[in-house]
Amino acid sequence: MQRRDFLRLSAGAAALTALSPRGFAQSAVKEIRIGYQKNGVLVITRQQAALEKHFAPQGIEVKWVEFSSGPPMMEAMNVGSVDYGAVGDSPPVFAQAAGAAIVYAAGQPITNGQGILVPKDSSIRSITELKGKRIGFTKGSSAHNIVVQTLEKAGLTYADIAPVYLTPPDAGPAFANGSIEAWAIWDPYFAIGETKQNGRILINAREVTKTNSFYIANRDFAKNHGPILQQIVDVTTATATWAEQHRDEVAKSLAAVTGIPLDIQTIAANRSAFAVGPVTDDIVATQQGVADRFYKLGLIPKPIVIRDIVWRSTAT
Repeated sequence: MQRRDFLRLSAGAAALTALSPRGFAQSAVKEIRIGYQKNGVLVITRQQAALEKHFAPQGIEVKWVEFSSGPPMMEAMNVGSVDYGAVGDSPPVFAQAAGAAIVYAAGQPITNGQGILVPKDSSIRSITELKGKRIGFTKGSSAHNIVVQTLEKAGLTYADIAPVYLTPPDAGPAFANGSIEAWAIWDPYFAIGETKQNGRILINAREVTKTNSFYIANRDFAKNHGPILQQIVDVTTATATWAEQHRDEVAKSLAAVTGIPLDIQTIAANRSAFAVGPVTDDIVATQQGVADRFYKLGLIPKPIVIRDIVWRSTAT
């Protein structure tokens, strides 16, 4: 994604919600906008109203904005329509390369719950057989990274496949009707494709590479409201700790908030990692590898330094 494309998309991102960006210079926070997708800790946090309960005594309202994937969330965050949200590893790389006003606030290792699906009756049985095939995935998403690294593992190049850029809601039907021959995706869509759309797991992401997801904040929000951001991270971390020990209840929470059937969310919950923590040196190094790989392939327009936008709390 080129900078001009990102900025063009960012202009439209402000219209994604009826929430008007506020001036960050004000001293008192009256409202926090949280971006979430159909999975993960923030869905549970919303279902439990954990942030609402925490911030109500401070007179701060919490609003939730749903996104189908990470790239549009990064666009909204860049223009100040969202303050905090959860994404995979690739969206913040593309966003940073485009000059977006974001910072990494916390990290979360992913051990499962994403990969590449093929139809059950497909002749594709190995990674090398993806050569020349139409692979659907969301451009700039964590699935994009999985495709790149899977090809690398097999000795293939990005030019060896026919990438088909689709959002998860569009990719599902395309996979089911045979318009794409493989689908790189994350839970709960990964579980939907596997159980409801005749999919077979060709590769689990954990077999290819170490991946992380992230909690990202708007840069100005982090700069001007660090103590509030730290509280958001603390609540997120506490919810994640609870989730690790209550997976059945997590599945029910995910199903209640997203409308995705309980059996699907149970699969997703049982194979998810929820623990949230600081963006460590190891996580930074792994993420830098993603960024360097994307630059080498020409997928981002310039090299970036991940550490430059890692937020460090000064709260005591």
